[in-house]
Amino acid sequence: MTESSAILCRNLKKYYPDVKAVDGLDLEVHRGECFGLLGPNGAGKTTTIEILEGLNTPDDGEVRVLGMSWRENERELRERIGVSLQETQLTEKLTVLETIRIFRSFYREGRDAEQLLRELSLDEKSASRVGKLSGGQKQRLAVACALVGQPDILFLDEPTTGLDPQSRIQLWEVVTRFRAGGGTVLLTTHYMEEAERLCDRVAIVDHGHLIALGTPTELIAKLEAPHIIEFTSEPPLENDALASISGYHGATARAGGWQLRVDSLATAVPQLLAIIDAHGAKLITLSTHAATLEDLFVAMTGRELRDA
Repeated sequence: MTESSAILCRNLKKYYPDVKAVDGLDLEVHRGECFGLLGPNGAGKTTTIEILEGLNTPDDGEVRVLGMSWRENERELRERIGVSLQETQLTEKLTVLETIRIFRSFYREGRDAEQLLRELSLDEKSASRVGKLSGGQKQRLAVACALVGQPDILFLDEPTTGLDPQSRIQLWEVVTRFRAGGGTVLLTTHYMEEAERLCDRVAIVDHGHLIALGTPTELIAKLEAPHIIEFTSEPPLENDALASISGYHGATARAGGWQLRVDSLATAVPQLLAIIDAHGAKLITLSTHAATLEDLFVAMTGRELRDA
């Protein structure tokens, strides 16, 4: 483990009777970066992050956090990490300020509770009971509880799932400020826009294995095409009929139709319409978008990141 490493795991394994949740995973997170862990439900993301947080025990492999191990340095590591789980159950009859002060009491050093609430736009709710908060406010409070100990590493497991767009953007701003202060973030998410906006590097996992690693730009470039066309027709076309499209880089069956990877929409869409017509088929749906991490996962696995 180098001095630039905040988190390192090698050959990480966690097996349950009916599933290999994590199966020989290697990861390294550099100090000061936001690292994204992406994958569908059941891919092993939450199990991995729980092991790195010291909440779960691996069956095999090495885990180092800030150069330390959970077996030998648990107390010190608890002081230096902040954790926001997928679902945080806080005492609903306490006020927001009381909740933050309780979490602050767990640490020898930490943030001023009232200042932290101001930074997370919760100061106007400081006297409100937790049970009266909106979903976005509760999620920001959970992140505030993770930040109050002034951690070196912030673990965020699906932090914006179920939030409205405004609440999601507010949490993105919190992560950005934490990073600006030198903090390291390990983030799991289903939202590709979130990963592409926040993360320096991304690891895509599936069935407990690492299948892709790099910056969002590097990973999207693996598609070798900047544009995606999705369409359905009746009757459906065969894959071979699509290969003659100029700038064509492959197709993946999806939702009863095809997802095409192409160089130019202006060139490919008219040619696609002509092929559909030449085969006596009828176009049912057609959409286009710029290539994303979601498209890379579909191309690699044939499934969507949101698939169970």
